[in-house]
Amino acid sequence: MQETDWSRLKAHELRALAAQDAVVILPIASIEQHGPHLPTMTDTRLGYEVNMRAARKACATRPVVVAPVVWSGLSEHHMPFGGTLTLSHATFRAVLHDLIVSITRHGFRHILISNSHGGNMVAMQQICDELGSQIDAVLVGATYVAEAGEDLAQHCQDQPGVMHGGEAETSMMLACEPDLVDTSDLASVIDGMDGAGFLKAGKTAYRWRPFPHITGNGMAGNASRATAEKGERMLEAGANALAALICDPATWADPADRRGAGTMGVPFR
Repeated sequence: MQETDWSRLKAHELRALAAQDAVVILPIASIEQHGPHLPTMTDTRLGYEVNMRAARKACATRPVVVAPVVWSGLSEHHMPFGGTLTLSHATFRAVLHDLIVSITRHGFRHILISNSHGGNMVAMQQICDELGSQIDAVLVGATYVAEAGEDLAQHCQDQPGVMHGGEAETSMMLACEPDLVDTSDLASVIDGMDGAGFLKAGKTAYRWRPFPHITGNGMAGNASRATAEKGERMLEAGANALAALICDPATWADPADRRGAGTMGVPFR
């Protein structure tokens, strides 16, 4: 099987992949509390798993390489529970800027920022908007749970989709890291079923709130519904969605006007 993990490849192998117009997946995630039953690595581990599976699936169509996961993201809302490592928005954007520029300097021209943490979504889109016109590459941002949509959410029993530490994330962790899931009392690990509703005001307004606003134990959803079998189906749904995105030629179509490109390396803060 072709190796797709950047960190396991040698420099000359990566040069060869760039010459073959390989897609680079740049995973972004977080290290943050996930309730009393899941490890702080949950988003990072699930992001790695989904992206590696996606790369293996897509490699039948075109070469793909998965860069190391950017494990620290935007997690200020989880800080009150402890165990969380977070970056400022400026630092997060600067780190991604420098990594993307590094990737393009090696000749890669198709980059998928693949996100596995809800708190990174807005910043990811902003980075695509701001950097997309400055580099000679096509930059795409995706969050695997959103890209998979109903194909993943359909496996949830009583929650609308992936919620923080709930049925979906617990199921997926049971599938790929069962020894790290505390299953001793999952029946009591239910809270925050409001999901992202706590961030809303009025009809369409957004407001920032820390996570304790909806949950007393740091999670949202119903972990008691989790099974490894569900988790395997969810991981496959996420990987299939990302592989389809990568393999679609329309994803990587050049902009009609690239006159703004070519200032590679210009920082934005």
